[in-house]
Parts: sequence; structure tokens; C-alpha cells
Amino acid sequence: QVQLVESGGGLVQAGGSLRLSCAASGRTFSTYTKGWFRQAPGKEREFVAVIRRNGGSTAYGDSVKGRFTISRDNAKNTVYLQMNSLKPEDTAVYYCAVGPSYSGTSSHEYDLWGQGTQVTVSS
Repeated sequence: QVQLVESGGGLVQAGGSLRLSCAASGRTFSTYTKGWFRQAPGKEREFVAVIRRNGGSTAYGDSVKGRFTISRDNAKNTVYLQMNSLKPEDTAVYYCAVGPSYSGTSSHEYDLWGQGTQVTVSS
């Protein structure tokens, strides 16, 4: 069964850090683009970050630029999201996704999604 499993979410105080992981199983996604999205209650799913297959090209949503870093380890079939200087407005369920090489900032471009991990930032 092909699936993505996120981990690393939790409760953190404002200014703190968390590192999310997303491990893929069932097949290798080393040539695919991987992304992180988030969704807060009552809001639409929001683009957070994307990384291309070789890890050399990344992009970030404006609200997280300079604070979050996306990376990947193709040998482990895993993508990471390092989140620093967290703010209460970062509170959301975070999802990882895998898509073809042209996938970018739109959630519609991704084919496979994880179940999500909750991140809560207290003020």
C-alpha cells in the first residue's frame, strides 16, 4: 500500500521550533516533487513549501518564508519541514504531498497526501 505518514507535530510555545517528517512507503518517490500544505479550522488549505526531486530547488509561502525550511532525504524516502520562530497563526494541520515534477503551489497538482499532523502554537 502506497502511503505518506507525517509525524513530529505537537504543542509548542510561540518562538519555538518543530520538525515535521513525512515518510513514504510502498514505492520510491525520489523523482517526484514533494510539498507541505496546512489547513487551519475554517480556512482553505494553504501552500507552505515545495522541494524538487534533487532538493536543489525550493519555494515557500510568503507567511513562512525565512522561518521554515523544507528538505528531503531520497535514500529514506522522506521529506522534512523545519519550523522555527513559530507563531500562533502557524497553528494548523500540516499535510505532506507528492506530485509530478511540475507540481508547485497548488494543492490540485498533487496526487498523494498524508493524513496530516496537528501543530498548535500557544501565545
